[in-house]
Amino acid sequence: MDILLALIFGAAYGGVLHFLMPGRTSRGAALAPMIGAVAGGATWLALTWAGLVTTDAWLWIVSLAVPAVVVPVALTVLTRTRASHDARERIRLKIA
Repeated sequence: MDILLALIFGAAYGGVLHFLMPGRTSRGAALAPMIGAVAGGATWLALTWAGLVTTDAWLWIVSLAVPAVVVPVALTVLTRTRASHDARERIRLKIA
């Protein structure tokens, strides 16, 4: 059940970043929370499989820090990719 905390924190952090980072009009509102939840949950899962237990501070620190690093990077990359794709499509379709 403790994995839910990592999932919820990742989703909440992603939701906040969706509104704080530029380019939110080019991505869906659920994308950032999903990236955060997956990053937090996958980190928790990997660390528990590696042998850490819920009383280890490192499990909590890393599971909460990974979404804080992954989400801004992923949103930046996705926003830039979308902008460049849209620019290419405007040229291809001859839209001003």
